[in-house]
Amino acid sequence: MSIATTNPATGKVERTFDALTEKEIEDRLDRAAAAFARHRATLVAERAACMNAAAGILDDEAGRIAAVMTTEMGKTVTAARAEAHKCARACRYYAERAGEMLADRPVDAGAVDAERAWLRYLPLGPVLAVMPWNFPLWQVIRFAAPALMAGNVGLLKHASNVPQTALFLEELFARAGFTEDAFQTLLIGSGQVERVVRDPRVRAATLTGSEPAGRAVGAAASSEVKPSVLELGGSDPFVVMPSADLDRAAEVAATSRCLNNGQSCISAKRFIVHAGVYDDFERRFTDLMRSRRVGDPMDESTDVGPLASEQGRADVEEQVADAVEAGATVLCGGERLPGPGWYYPPTVVTGVRPGMRMYHEEVFGPVASLFRVGGVEEAIELANDTSFGLGANAWTEDPAERERFATGLEAGQVFINGMVTSYPELPFGGVKHSGYGRELAELGLHAFCNVKTVWVGA
Repeated sequence: MSIATTNPATGKVERTFDALTEKEIEDRLDRAAAAFARHRATLVAERAACMNAAAGILDDEAGRIAAVMTTEMGKTVTAARAEAHKCARACRYYAERAGEMLADRPVDAGAVDAERAWLRYLPLGPVLAVMPWNFPLWQVIRFAAPALMAGNVGLLKHASNVPQTALFLEELFARAGFTEDAFQTLLIGSGQVERVVRDPRVRAATLTGSEPAGRAVGAAASSEVKPSVLELGGSDPFVVMPSADLDRAAEVAATSRCLNNGQSCISAKRFIVHAGVYDDFERRFTDLMRSRRVGDPMDESTDVGPLASEQGRADVEEQVADAVEAGATVLCGGERLPGPGWYYPPTVVTGVRPGMRMYHEEVFGPVASLFRVGGVEEAIELANDTSFGLGANAWTEDPAERERFATGLEAGQVFINGMVTSYPELPFGGVKHSGYGRELAELGLHAFCNVKTVWVGA
């Protein structure tokens, strides 16, 4: 098992790390349990001061951690800096709002024959977070900020190709002044995750990642009667109707599909366009995809960097080749770029049909499928013809169509006339095979709380 920084732009291993031994894992779990006893006793205001300090570090050192992220998984350095600043915003959001979110909530005492009755929000304990490489800072912060503010402590099992980012996160919360060991990074392989999930010192688990990984962690947590939150894959639809602003829709479509080099669960992947505007949209969208600059992710002018791994690029190549062999047409891209690194160009494919891998699977690279439909109901039927349900886009100026898409699209979030993204203020999560539970906003903070009912008799 390899825990290493391998630069996707060159394919070269830059740094390797040893996995924790069983004895070291035991020590980390003991320290987490001890830290929880101390951390839960701190005041919310104390935690908020630390969380604001973490935000300051993220803003001040955005350039340093951005370079690490770009080296480890290939996102453009511009996007990596933006990710660090977004994390700082989330930290400040929870520092400011957690007191209100955790405050006791009175209920109607008379209705339950009490003198007083209320809800109290209490932490559960150590929470294991199994996190992916594609947004290596943001995915962790959106769990850690609410969990720590609620009084829980965190154990991070990060993806094995972003170990330096994982260690930075442990360093971040320690430097910010949180209780010692309130947040620890576990450098372990995927084969050791179940053992940690099942450990009685761990009280809950959360995972962002692939569907198979989610099934494994969810099953282990469930069998131990522990709560879990899962955010898995997505094959998000992007519906364009005749009343849409086509220039804006096409630009957002290209931006979404190439976001993070095409490696985002909530990027639009299936572009479902009304026949009345299909030809115009196809031309604009394909031109925009073709114009994206592919290159060195450390270059400020680069739009699309390499995919994170050699296997990831091979998977994308195989999905496109499968579609072409079965009759699909490539309008741009479609072949790996020459030279070192795991680069794959922005690609547009038409004629994708049921039975092709691209129709049924998530494509984790800058590859778009274009579909032509005749109306709203056909668009919704095609959009929902997937096992996933993470996010969805709809572009229309018609109020009735907006309402129909908002209700009819099977997804955890529907964005109308805008790109699906995540905000600290909005709950985030999916349905169907995209997972369950919600991160962010108040629901994300309460996800790992004991919502305790307190009743006092008259």
